[in-house]
Amino acid sequence: MSSWRGSLARLNQTDAHYSVSFRHNMPCYPFVLGNLQLTALPASMTTDTSRAASLVAIWTVTCLCTASLSRNLRHLGTVALLLVATVFVGCASQAASAQQQPPIALAYPANNNEALTTSRPAGYYAKRGAAMSFATDWALDNGAQATHIRAIVGSAQRLPSVIKLVSPAPKTFKKDWRSYRARFIEPVRLTAGQSFWQRNADHLERAEVTYGVPAWLIVGVIGVESIYGRHTGSYTTLDVLTTLAFDFPKSHPKWKSRQAFFRDELSAFLQLASTQDRKIESWVGSYAGALGWPQFMPSSWQQYAVDFDGDGHIDLLNNQADIIGSVANYFKAFGWQTNMPTHFKVTVDQTHAALPKLLEPDIVPTFTANDLHHNGAALGSDGLAHQAPLALVLLKNAKGSPTYVAGTHNFYVVTRYNWSSYYALAVIELGQAIQDSL
Repeated sequence: MSSWRGSLARLNQTDAHYSVSFRHNMPCYPFVLGNLQLTALPASMTTDTSRAASLVAIWTVTCLCTASLSRNLRHLGTVALLLVATVFVGCASQAASAQQQPPIALAYPANNNEALTTSRPAGYYAKRGAAMSFATDWALDNGAQATHIRAIVGSAQRLPSVIKLVSPAPKTFKKDWRSYRARFIEPVRLTAGQSFWQRNADHLERAEVTYGVPAWLIVGVIGVESIYGRHTGSYTTLDVLTTLAFDFPKSHPKWKSRQAFFRDELSAFLQLASTQDRKIESWVGSYAGALGWPQFMPSSWQQYAVDFDGDGHIDLLNNQADIIGSVANYFKAFGWQTNMPTHFKVTVDQTHAALPKLLEPDIVPTFTANDLHHNGAALGSDGLAHQAPLALVLLKNAKGSPTYVAGTHNFYVVTRYNWSSYYALAVIELGQAIQDSL
């Protein structure tokens, strides 16, 4: 996500073989009787059902091997009925389960689909045992051909530049809200944002009605993330995620959890890529693996992206309706409260003894307005009238006094997109500045 990309900024700020597609995306495998493939049984069929199918098959093979042809023919009708009943029970069981817990909409490609193949030669990770084990396990879990997934993961290139970019900042680095803000609330983004808003006014209005998320917030996010599609990243996503999944820098104090996060994202990316009609090596994005105009991580694409224009396909790389609807859906999913402000102005007495206590929860709304007001964080009338909990949010400036705001629940929701109070306030101020300029 822009300079503090999606998951990366979140992570730095805190501690995310072929198959036949049945109705619920259940991988199915041929059920073979002798040399005759009778049907395809769901691979995820219940144990009892699979056992029943096996018993039917064994019984039939026994008959074929020990009985006369005339007797075999008499049994064929019974065999067929038993197999049909077995398949029906298995699929019905899966359908009922799917109704209780809707699956992610994945459709693993057939052999003629190039999404889960690669033409790239074996690379660095083909010789890494952990990477190859991951690929084998993923193929087993997802009904894919292990040789294909091992070839894909093995073709990934190790990217030293990405390792450097996600390494901890030097100890001499100082956060500076004023300079950070100036990178985003500037003429290029303001002008591009105005054009984006005017061009997509209908989509923005419908998203606001559908999800209760204001247009200015959607516009602010997309502006900070990619300058409305101008800068979505140029790193090969497979290379990025494989590098971070197996070579996250150990100099980072939380490298184990970061590496585990990126392995999950690599898994999600393989699933996502399997549903798209494009070669897996053609995906490009940020140095943290974020994709498209809104810079969604692969798992976020799976969970929160929506087909907002109803064309039957979710596209966050080019379709501006889907981009707008998906950003709005993301915030709604994380609890955006319609018509609640994101923050209030606050004047802080930096010598007050209670200040450390007020800052301890960071961005998590914890205190009442009166708690803040009577402990050195003076609010205006609008802030004092707010009935829900507030957080005293500190944004440091390299020179001069820090900046403070009293963050509401909605401010916290914005930080779920990127776990940084600096990011959240930049998004808010950019979106509102564009709205004021229209």
